[in-house]
Amino acid sequence: MRYKALHQWDVDPGEAVRIQENLRKNLVLRVPSKTFKLAAGVDIAFSKSGDMAVAAIVVVDENMSVIESVYAWEKVGYPYIPGLLVFREGPAFLKAWEKLQTEPDVVFFDGQGIAHPRGIGIASHMGLFIEKPTLGVAKSRLYGHHKPVKREKGSEEPLVDDSGNVIGTVLRTRENVKPVYVSPGHLMNLETAVALVKKWITKYRLPEPTRLAHKFAESLKKDERSLFE
Repeated sequence: MRYKALHQWDVDPGEAVRIQENLRKNLVLRVPSKTFKLAAGVDIAFSKSGDMAVAAIVVVDENMSVIESVYAWEKVGYPYIPGLLVFREGPAFLKAWEKLQTEPDVVFFDGQGIAHPRGIGIASHMGLFIEKPTLGVAKSRLYGHHKPVKREKGSEEPLVDDSGNVIGTVLRTRENVKPVYVSPGHLMNLETAVALVKKWITKYRLPEPTRLAHKFAESLKKDERSLFE
């Protein structure tokens, strides 16, 4: 799959923040008129040494069947800075994206969409690069606050920023299991993002695209022989 290179990755943190602030203005938080039949899940893991990142992408259909899986290793060129993790993970994702032959209708990221201090997490940022509908399904909260979520499966609460704007939904995907944090990325709205997460939920906490991508990334991380393939 092709993508649009919007900036360089080797920038200092101040410039990285400016890039995020400029890119945020281009986000489109509405959904194209189309159906969603193929979903890609994305997850990034790091080598034991921490100097290499591996991006895994798994495409599944509406029956939860795997259509394609690809991965790519990339040298980590950026320090760990909360809010700027895309600068560590983005290059590996784009390298894997170039290998993908199947065009997904939507891309699920294990991370944030607009539920981010500057309103542009990895799902939003990469959505602008790949020009596809994207959403974030995070296992933990990065930004915003919410009321307690009921323990029943399907329970949800709005995630709001300091000004009271709704930036995501905290969704309980399994009873008595920690919720996930859903937010739109690009070419996506919150209502559709939550509906798509529910569509691809099975018996697990994570929706199937990101669950399988996480499982794939972890297997690559444990067996680093894939670095040399």
